Amino acid sequence: MKKVEQDRIVHQVVEEIYADYPYLWEKFGQNGKERTEEDNYHHLDHLYAAYEMNSSDFFIDYTNWLNNVLTSRGVGTYLIVDNFERLVRILEETTLTDEKEGTTMILYLQEALRHLPTLSK
Repeated sequence: MKKVEQDRIVHQVVEEIYADYPYLWEKFGQNGKERTEEDNYHHLDHLYAAYEMNSSDFFIDYTNWLNNVLTSRGVGTYLIVDNFERLVRILEETTLTDEKEGTTMILYLQEALRHLPTLSK
């Protein structure tokens, strides 16, 4: 994924999340918004690595780790689900330079979305 594509996707996701969940600003402030941005770059980086390795398991392992870290910091699994759903929607709406890459990333995100509810039980 080109850097300009990644930047646009991350910006859109973060702006939407903070618009839809204003309490996040109250709870975490600017630092939280910056961490959300950083997290989304990590999501896309891990999706790209999983794509390169042709391994959805790699992204599921990342999802497990992410859920453990964020829930320990007071960020619920539902926010990870919301974030991944936004990434799916935006990737579906975006024409990436590498179409196969985008399609594969969507599939890996959808697999993670099916997996995440099993972690909150």
